[in-house]
Amino acid sequence: MPRVLRIINRFNLGGPTFNVTYLSKYMSDEYETMLIGGEKEDSEDSSIFILENLGLKPVLIPEMKRSINPINDLKAYYKIKKIIKDFKPDIVHTHAAKSGALGRLAAYNCNVPVIVHTFHGHVFHSYFSNVVTNLFKILERYLASKSTCIVAISEIQKEEISGIHKICPPEKMRVVPLGFDLKKFRTNMDQKRTDFRNKYNIKPDEIVISIIGRLVPIKNHPLFIESIAAIAKKTNKKIKALIVGDGQEKENLQTLCAGLNVSFVNGSFTDKNEIIGFTSWIKEVDTVLAASDIIALTSFNEGTPVSLIEAQAAGKPIISTRVGGIENIVDKNSTALLSSSDNLIEFEKNLSTLIENENKRTKMTEASTNKSTEPYEYRTLCNNMETLYKDLL
Repeated sequence: MPRVLRIINRFNLGGPTFNVTYLSKYMSDEYETMLIGGEKEDSEDSSIFILENLGLKPVLIPEMKRSINPINDLKAYYKIKKIIKDFKPDIVHTHAAKSGALGRLAAYNCNVPVIVHTFHGHVFHSYFSNVVTNLFKILERYLASKSTCIVAISEIQKEEISGIHKICPPEKMRVVPLGFDLKKFRTNMDQKRTDFRNKYNIKPDEIVISIIGRLVPIKNHPLFIESIAAIAKKTNKKIKALIVGDGQEKENLQTLCAGLNVSFVNGSFTDKNEIIGFTSWIKEVDTVLAASDIIALTSFNEGTPVSLIEAQAAGKPIISTRVGGIENIVDKNSTALLSSSDNLIEFEKNLSTLIENENKRTKMTEASTNKSTEPYEYRTLCNNMETLYKDLL
């Protein structure tokens, strides 16, 4: 029975946690899997409940965190090496940057037969200065040379990693899309819509635009807020905007709202006609989607955003920037309207179109509802990964 040691950066809410959880739980009994990972940042919500709900008990390495800390990183590296020596895996599969560096170095130095790394996103633009970005590219090229296979989660991401940024040759890469349990996004949605709107004091005739994700610079929430502010001044429609998530930028975003004279509230809306609601993290994201009429994304850089996969599963129209692997998962002008990165004029125009044109929203809802979820189901993910493992072994 091949043994797989699966390593993730940290257990925070997001696509990587779902990915490693479903792979650890639902791959066939031909594989024995151990899952290890670091701790979330203070501003993030824990995703351990996702694993606990499926009966998984990961090994936690507190020293492995998102930020760079030479002392903690070295401690984490030696802990991973010890786990490898004790567990004796046939495959070490790392997910995301920090675990990808520490885990692959440890696996290579322990002579693990197969070393796999999945890029859930990348930091090769819009995160750091050119100098720092180039240093990360050099490191990733070195790590790729010690890897058996590099996994991208979309064809566009594969082209970015191999073709644009030259991290490794394309023949060393495989595309394995993310996979989720999407049934809940098509179950009892009318009742969820009513319950959520009652809880947050949203009226039945109000159009809700939601953006879901970490409140960090790369997600570019100011584009969302500025668009809402501009539209709110000229539309006759009743609109509410939900910012679902938390992070280091929350205070700055609320300062921006105040500067644009856009009223906002933390938590439920009151009767003071607030436009934007900061809800923090909501674990039952299917209830958010049920209550929403439009789902937005404004990022500078993305891998394959979970929120848009779930939005399509829920039959919701999408307004997004055209970045990362997004064009691989949405149908342009059918399930989503796309704009250039950080282009306020384009984004506002597209969002205004969806707000003002109910018929357009209805057609996009039908297109999303009719779109197959099979490519992004967790069973598909597990089958694809098992095929890859067998090939590599």
